[in-house]
Amino acid sequence: MQVIPVILSGGSGTRLWPLSRELRPKQFLPLVTERTMLQETYLRTRKLEDRLRPPIVVCNDAHRFLVAEQMRAAGATPQTIVLEPEGRNTAPAVAVAASLALRAADASSSDDALLLVLPADHVIANPDAFADAARIAIEAADSGRLVTFGVVPDRPETGYGYLLKGPAGDASGRWFELERFVEKPDRPTAESYVESGRYLWNSGMFVFSARRYLDELERHAPAIASACARAADEAAVDADFTRLGPAFLESPSDSIDYAIMEKTSDAAVVPLDAGWSDVGSWPALHEILDKDADGNVVRGDVIASACRDCFISSSGRLVAAVGVEGHVIVETADAVLIVPHDAAQDVKRVVEALKAGGRDELREHPKPRETEH
Repeated sequence: MQVIPVILSGGSGTRLWPLSRELRPKQFLPLVTERTMLQETYLRTRKLEDRLRPPIVVCNDAHRFLVAEQMRAAGATPQTIVLEPEGRNTAPAVAVAASLALRAADASSSDDALLLVLPADHVIANPDAFADAARIAIEAADSGRLVTFGVVPDRPETGYGYLLKGPAGDASGRWFELERFVEKPDRPTAESYVESGRYLWNSGMFVFSARRYLDELERHAPAIASACARAADEAAVDADFTRLGPAFLESPSDSIDYAIMEKTSDAAVVPLDAGWSDVGSWPALHEILDKDADGNVVRGDVIASACRDCFISSSGRLVAAVGVEGHVIVETADAVLIVPHDAAQDVKRVVEALKAGGRDELREHPKPRETEH
């Protein structure tokens, strides 16, 4: 079977405000390299080109031109860009992608396709190691398994869910039965998980047959399966875009984990040790970027004196910080964020206040002023 990357680009990235905004969330920003996170996600799939088909990208309707522009700049010609009228989480998004993939497979005289499901806002420092793990996952999926990637933990982490490995799935122990999903633990529990060597971080990346996925969805989440099948039937194709029908709004909102992976008897996991991060907060971004001798990440016009372990970013104005430790300071044209690392998850409170106040700073960056003559 051919492999179709399904790139999920519907996230809002609110915990990286004020750089990430509703109309240009983090997957469309060059946060780690000179390319955007969406572009990097696509480019790492190219290492599987012996079986690779063009990708399917699923995104919000408001981001359609951003996706098309950035994919073209990365040298990609997607099979289609699927436009969601409203986000319904990952299970419905992949359901419509699977339906469209099967129609393309039928047109090419194939009866199925493997889907490589990737969120567009993850960072993987070692794409070669990712490609090796993906090949193992493809082998397991070829045999009918629904496969996820479990990140080998390098520290106790309370911000991620965990996966418990079961028995080895093949003779060489390259993949495992997935015994169970575990919710985000407290610190002592996370420490015990890492010490045991049996637990992996839940990455939210998958490989499975399009047909197997839809069969499992019919069995375990029939309301999602029905609504998404009708949404694909009603879809309108407009150049590069597939605009889903209104039935998509009738689908329950659910993740692949809850809808399928926790219920199926055929779940498997491939360990992944490739420098993975979901860049879910400012400290997470600070962790993966190069730092100076004092542990600071400094970007733009910044003076940092006697600062340690800080992320300080200026988009325009000079930012001066003195004697600051363990803080995030981010300046944009219309906003400044200052937050200690250990409170960075609470940036969502700022976002909620902006939303309640109907503030433009939530949705988009200010447009440059025209030069007066």
